[in-house]
Amino acid sequence: MNWLPSASLAQLSARATMLKTIRDFFSNLQVLEVETPSLSQAAVTDVHLQCFKTQFVGRNISDKPLVDGGVPLYLQTSPEFQMKRLLAAGSGSIYQISKVYRNEESGRFHNPEFSLLEWYKVGFDHHQLMDEMATLLMLILNCNTPTRCSYQEAFLSILQVDPLTASIEELKLAGAHLQLGDVLDNETDKDTILQLLFCIAIESKIGQDEPCFVYDFPASQAALARINTKDDRVADRFEVYYKSVELANGFHELNNSEEQLKRFQADNQLRITMGLPEMPIDYKFVACLDHLPDCAGVALGLDRLLMLSTEQKHINDVLSFSVDNA
Repeated sequence: MNWLPSASLAQLSARATMLKTIRDFFSNLQVLEVETPSLSQAAVTDVHLQCFKTQFVGRNISDKPLVDGGVPLYLQTSPEFQMKRLLAAGSGSIYQISKVYRNEESGRFHNPEFSLLEWYKVGFDHHQLMDEMATLLMLILNCNTPTRCSYQEAFLSILQVDPLTASIEELKLAGAHLQLGDVLDNETDKDTILQLLFCIAIESKIGQDEPCFVYDFPASQAALARINTKDDRVADRFEVYYKSVELANGFHELNNSEEQLKRFQADNQLRITMGLPEMPIDYKFVACLDHLPDCAGVALGLDRLLMLSTEQKHINDVLSFSVDNA
């Protein structure tokens, strides 16, 4: 009976309980729940993210030229840009539970449409946000207090190589035992090599007994985070791992429009080099950044969180209808 839901009724109930717990958590903190659009005229430039694209065929809603008789619109990979516009307008600390969309593979931990919890705390840096997030994770996962280590410490401990100073050749040598074959041998981009090593060698070692926060990622992987004021080799960025699952990505948020625009433009240049389509930059988001208050934010994958809290092995087991059953 292929009309049946992917998840059991018990899993649907567990999701409802999790969402109530999250909303109660933020209500107690007096953090405002908001809602932003899923469709935007702009997209993300990150080379690792691919947007779904559609067209609005009604009247022209912008000063942009029509493409094939319509206005191009993009399903959002995250509510981040528009949430930051709310922050810049004076919303105060906010959170959102939303559906987001990424045109990537489906698999054990991936569905092209998934649920995301994103929140921003005004006046926080990324370490204070890790403190707050640890409380929420313990509440939902019923786990021990999360641990923390820097990105550099993780590499030194597990691969005996310093990711901040090592050459590409030294990194390849450190990963030689991982049997990545030509994938590692032929790669020339240092950040891609670092990501391969982290994914294959480190994710499976950290956060097995309790969640682990990894912070101070290389500055070249800053995305939308600030560069650390004490060590400009690293960015004020963290990720969260538990039982070999990446759960969240957070930043002490960059609030410099000139710097952010440079990063977006560099992304698009890299896209061209890689043969990927150049993406329209969100200039409304860029313009808001000079008004963005000092804050930290994080995006947490709710489907993966539910998988872990209910001990499910596949993301389909916690979705009402997965992409192959929708």
